[in-house]
Amino acid sequence: MQAFGQRPCTRTCAHADPDMTPSPAFSVCVYCGSRSGVLPAYADVARQVGTWIAQHNGQLVYGGGNNGLMGLVAQATADAGGRVVGIIPKALQTKENTRTACTELYVVDTMHERKHMMAERADVFLALPGGIGTFEEFFEVWTWRQLGYHDKPIGLLNTAGYYDGLLQFAQSSVSAGFLSDWQMDLIRSGEDATALLQELVQAAGFSPEPQLAGI
Repeated sequence: MQAFGQRPCTRTCAHADPDMTPSPAFSVCVYCGSRSGVLPAYADVARQVGTWIAQHNGQLVYGGGNNGLMGLVAQATADAGGRVVGIIPKALQTKENTRTACTELYVVDTMHERKHMMAERADVFLALPGGIGTFEEFFEVWTWRQLGYHDKPIGLLNTAGYYDGLLQFAQSSVSAGFLSDWQMDLIRSGEDATALLQELVQAAGFSPEPQLAGI
């Protein structure tokens, strides 16, 4: 597989001393909405994902915002003792309410830099419920995977059937001859956040174990 090209971050806005925080066992790039959505289940699953990442010595890589599901997954990760890497374009700092409490916060010039850096820092990708930005990010890493630019596992968390329509549409593209079954097999979907996270991290070659501190 081809590696992503090396592009330095434009600017580090805030950066914790890496020697002061434990090295993560793996990194999960989470794409999700800057809104919380209507159903409480969406917020619940964002918190569940963040907590799971931290409890298994993982690191969250995300878009750096503090609104909606983005803020919830970051806060849950931090509350459970995990590392949070936020990457946000300058133009979205006010709109997405930058989370300055990230373990590492990078402010970049463009959306392209943001997405590229998020992909570079990730071992796996997971899309939670979200809007058009989440769709675009999910489809982009799926496209990169089928083109051979990376071989990192990709997951779609179908909370409360949120992505039923998208999955049905993708399957209809297979029937119409524009997608192949092998391309569909490049993504993993499910409603159980814990099971899907475990599957993705193991597929990336890691064996996530719960932290035993405090037991």
